[in-house]
Amino acid sequence: MTTRLSVNRRLDHAELVDRVRQSRPAGFPDARVGAISVVGPGMWFDAEGTERLEPDLVSLSVSPDDLYLAADVSLHHDIWGYCNFKGVPHPDIQRRNAPRLAAALQALDELLGTTAQPGEPTYFGHADGYGASMPDLIDGLGPDLTDKL
Repeated sequence: MTTRLSVNRRLDHAELVDRVRQSRPAGFPDARVGAISVVGPGMWFDAEGTERLEPDLVSLSVSPDDLYLAADVSLHHDIWGYCNFKGVPHPDIQRRNAPRLAAALQALDELLGTTAQPGEPTYFGHADGYGASMPDLIDGLGPDLTDKL
Protein backbone atom coordinates (compact mmCIF):
# COMPACT_ATOMS: atom_id res chain seq x y z
CA MET A 1 0.00 0.00 0.00
CA THR A 2 1.36 3.43 -0.91
CA THR A 3 0.45 6.82 0.45
CA ARG A 4 1.55 9.97 -1.35
CA LEU A 5 1.96 13.33 0.35
CA SER A 6 2.44 16.62 -1.40
CA VAL A 7 5.04 18.62 0.49
CA ASN A 8 5.48 22.29 -0.31
CA ARG A 9 7.95 23.18 2.41
CA ARG A 10 11.38 22.14 3.61
CA LEU A 11 11.82 18.46 4.46
CA ASP A 12 13.12 19.33 7.92
CA HIS A 13 9.91 21.15 8.85
CA ALA A 14 8.58 19.89 12.21
CA GLU A 15 5.04 19.25 10.93
CA LEU A 16 6.21 16.80 8.25
CA VAL A 17 6.76 13.93 10.70
CA ASP A 18 3.21 14.37 12.01
CA ARG A 19 1.81 14.44 8.46
CA VAL A 20 3.61 11.18 7.65
CA ARG A 21 2.23 9.52 10.79
CA GLN A 22 -1.27 10.79 10.06
CA SER A 23 -1.15 9.38 6.52
CA ARG A 24 -1.72 5.81 7.73
CA PRO A 25 -4.70 4.17 6.08
CA ALA A 26 -7.79 4.30 8.34
CA GLY A 27 -8.13 0.52 8.15
CA PHE A 28 -4.56 -0.01 9.36
CA PRO A 29 -3.99 2.25 12.38
CA ASP A 30 -0.90 0.26 13.42
CA ALA A 31 0.75 0.51 9.99
CA ARG A 32 4.41 1.49 9.99
CA VAL A 33 6.37 3.44 7.42
CA GLY A 34 8.14 1.04 5.08
CA ALA A 35 9.96 3.55 2.91
CA ILE A 36 9.90 7.23 2.11
CA SER A 37 10.79 8.44 -1.37
CA VAL A 38 11.43 12.12 -1.92
CA VAL A 39 11.04 13.19 -5.52
CA GLY A 40 10.69 16.70 -6.80
CA PRO A 41 12.31 19.57 -8.62
CA GLY A 42 15.77 20.84 -7.81
CA MET A 43 17.87 23.86 -8.65
CA TRP A 44 21.21 23.78 -10.48
CA PHE A 45 23.50 26.42 -11.97
CA ASP A 46 24.61 26.70 -15.59
CA ALA A 47 28.11 27.81 -16.67
CA GLU A 48 27.18 31.50 -16.27
CA GLY A 49 25.75 30.97 -12.78
CA THR A 50 22.10 31.23 -13.80
CA GLU A 51 19.73 29.10 -11.69
CA ARG A 52 17.91 26.38 -13.60
CA LEU A 53 14.96 24.36 -12.34
CA GLU A 54 15.11 20.64 -13.10
CA PRO A 55 12.03 18.46 -12.51
CA ASP A 56 13.89 15.35 -11.26
CA LEU A 57 17.40 16.40 -10.28
CA VAL A 58 17.99 14.06 -7.34
CA SER A 59 15.87 11.47 -5.56
CA LEU A 60 16.16 10.25 -1.98
CA SER A 61 14.68 7.03 -0.60
CA VAL A 62 14.75 6.33 3.12
CA SER A 63 13.87 2.95 4.62
CA PRO A 64 13.41 2.87 8.38
CA ASP A 65 13.93 -0.44 10.14
CA ASP A 66 13.93 -1.52 13.79
CA LEU A 67 17.73 -1.87 13.67
CA TYR A 68 18.87 0.87 11.30
CA LEU A 69 17.91 3.58 8.84
CA ALA A 70 18.97 3.18 5.21
CA ALA A 71 19.08 6.02 2.69
CA ASP A 72 19.68 5.86 -1.05
CA VAL A 73 20.51 8.93 -3.14
CA SER A 74 20.16 8.80 -6.94
CA LEU A 75 21.38 11.50 -9.33
CA HIS A 76 19.48 12.25 -12.54
CA HIS A 77 21.60 14.81 -14.34
CA ASP A 78 25.09 15.34 -15.77
CA ILE A 79 25.87 18.56 -13.85
CA TRP A 80 27.74 16.77 -11.08
CA GLY A 81 30.45 15.32 -13.32
CA TYR A 82 33.32 16.72 -15.37
CA CYS A 83 31.60 15.95 -18.70
CA ASN A 84 28.03 16.21 -19.90
CA PHE A 85 26.22 13.13 -21.20
CA LYS A 86 27.61 13.82 -24.70
CA GLY A 87 31.14 13.53 -23.31
CA VAL A 88 31.93 17.24 -23.66
CA PRO A 89 33.79 18.64 -20.64
CA HIS A 90 31.86 21.28 -18.71
CA PRO A 91 34.11 22.10 -15.75
CA ASP A 92 32.35 25.41 -15.01
CA ILE A 93 29.03 23.63 -14.54
CA GLN A 94 30.64 20.94 -12.39
CA ARG A 95 32.43 23.58 -10.31
CA ARG A 96 29.13 25.37 -9.59
CA ASN A 97 27.14 22.24 -8.70
CA ALA A 98 29.38 19.45 -7.40
CA PRO A 99 30.18 21.24 -4.09
CA ARG A 100 26.45 21.49 -3.36
CA LEU A 101 26.07 17.74 -3.88
CA ALA A 102 29.09 17.05 -1.67
CA ALA A 103 27.70 19.26 1.10
CA ALA A 104 24.29 17.54 0.93
CA LEU A 105 25.85 14.06 1.09
CA GLN A 106 28.08 15.07 4.01
CA ALA A 107 25.04 16.47 5.82
CA LEU A 108 23.24 13.17 5.24
CA ASP A 109 26.22 11.31 6.73
CA GLU A 110 26.08 13.57 9.78
CA LEU A 111 22.33 13.13 10.16
CA LEU A 112 22.58 9.33 9.96
CA GLY A 113 25.75 9.17 12.03
CA THR A 114 27.65 7.06 9.51
CA THR A 115 29.67 7.27 6.32
CA ALA A 116 27.77 6.45 3.14
CA GLN A 117 28.87 3.60 0.94
CA PRO A 118 28.92 4.25 -2.82
CA GLY A 119 26.39 2.31 -4.84
CA GLU A 120 27.11 0.10 -7.79
CA PRO A 121 28.51 1.79 -10.91
CA THR A 122 25.95 2.52 -13.61
CA TYR A 123 26.26 3.17 -17.31
CA PHE A 124 26.34 6.89 -16.53
CA GLY A 125 29.07 6.77 -13.90
CA HIS A 126 29.80 6.00 -10.31
CA ALA A 127 30.42 7.73 -7.01
CA ASP A 128 33.85 8.89 -5.95
CA GLY A 129 33.78 10.16 -2.39
CA TYR A 130 31.04 12.78 -2.26
CA GLY A 131 30.87 13.29 -6.00
CA ALA A 132 30.93 11.71 -9.43
CA SER A 133 34.08 10.00 -10.64
CA MET A 134 36.25 11.45 -13.38
CA PRO A 135 35.54 9.71 -16.71
CA ASP A 136 38.30 8.34 -18.90
CA LEU A 137 39.04 11.03 -21.48
CA ILE A 138 40.07 10.26 -25.05
CA ASP A 139 41.27 13.25 -27.06
CA GLY A 140 39.83 15.49 -24.33
CA LEU A 141 36.34 13.97 -24.45
CA GLY A 142 34.50 11.62 -22.14
CA PRO A 143 32.21 8.84 -23.31
CA ASP A 144 29.03 9.75 -25.19
CA LEU A 145 26.23 8.33 -23.04
CA THR A 146 23.28 9.75 -24.97
CA ASP A 147 22.32 6.39 -26.47
CA LYS A 148 20.78 5.42 -23.09
CA LEU A 149 18.84 8.66 -22.47
